[in-house]
Amino acid sequence: MLRTPLYQEHLAHNGKMAPFAGWDMPLHYGSQLEEHQRVRRDVGMFDVSHMVVIDITGADTIPFLQFLLANDIARLSKPGKVLYSCMLQQQGGILDDLIVYRMSDTWCRLVVNAATADKDMAWIQMQAAPFVIAIKRLDNVAMLAVQGPNAQAAILPQLPIELWKTITKLPSFSAMVHNDWFISRTGYTGEDGFELIIPSEIAPDLWQKFLSVGIKPCGLGARDTLRLEAGMNLYGTDMDETTTPLECGLGWTVAMRPKTRNFIGRAALEIQKNQNNLPSFVGLISEGRGVLRNHQSVLVNGQTAGIITSGSFSPTLKKAIAFARLKIKIEPGVSIEVTGQRSSLQMVKPPFVRNGQPAFTYL
Repeated sequence: MLRTPLYQEHLAHNGKMAPFAGWDMPLHYGSQLEEHQRVRRDVGMFDVSHMVVIDITGADTIPFLQFLLANDIARLSKPGKVLYSCMLQQQGGILDDLIVYRMSDTWCRLVVNAATADKDMAWIQMQAAPFVIAIKRLDNVAMLAVQGPNAQAAILPQLPIELWKTITKLPSFSAMVHNDWFISRTGYTGEDGFELIIPSEIAPDLWQKFLSVGIKPCGLGARDTLRLEAGMNLYGTDMDETTTPLECGLGWTVAMRPKTRNFIGRAALEIQKNQNNLPSFVGLISEGRGVLRNHQSVLVNGQTAGIITSGSFSPTLKKAIAFARLKIKIEPGVSIEVTGQRSSLQMVKPPFVRNGQPAFTYL
């Protein structure tokens, strides 16, 4: 089992450790509910050092990523901007979803999921052969996510003073570099926040600095309920190699224009789109007491119509919520239930919560 540079810090603060994608990671530090609410109302921090950082450099960096990714890196006209994208196989299935930072025309940074990192590296290297690029996996870094409405105020005094002015002006979905610090205004919670990629050896000291000013640690349990409320997919749960972006609510991440851009999986997506029989990927909210769980069947007018991909209790809405993939087009006014429950469900368009407030719309 792999351990992050902050493993001893988790043990020192009574982290409930559990295996995740081959890593020994903190599930919570006592109360997942309290950690969730802390991020929604104030600020909390996560160790996300299990995520894998890959640098792409060289003269063909931008053309390569335009070919590799379903979203178009050329949309980012300014250095330091950030893009979310899926990386597809030829049949359109999702190999991984990732964040890409365009730092210059010859340097982009990817952050990929821990469970798919080895597969991702092999795929990227295989596709890179015709391009003039170098690919480097960074194994000597840690990654911290500080999230919540008070994230900026909390972290600012703990950072080098020469960063203060830049950090306060850093827009959402942007990144900056200072010496060996890499800082982005991104996150996986639906709140304001920062993700910091730093050398492994300084991570424990920075963690301690954040603790000293009241930024408390949060585990993977709260991270999961926060991302679900925020309408963010989870790889391996809501999507995988058998699922295309058009089948899991990620069609907005596919850049079909310009028509001349040839990216991996494009032909398969065009065929699927023209068939006009795509499943619906929707949000569900329970009006009753039951909890919606992964893999429950969804019933429409008593007939099986699909499956829940992610489901949980929403601490913010105080109701059960879920993502569901449905095989049929849903008409207004139909009766929606799940197996094992009699509670009626409302179909909505996520996100469920954004910036601490309900954000969904009924379908």
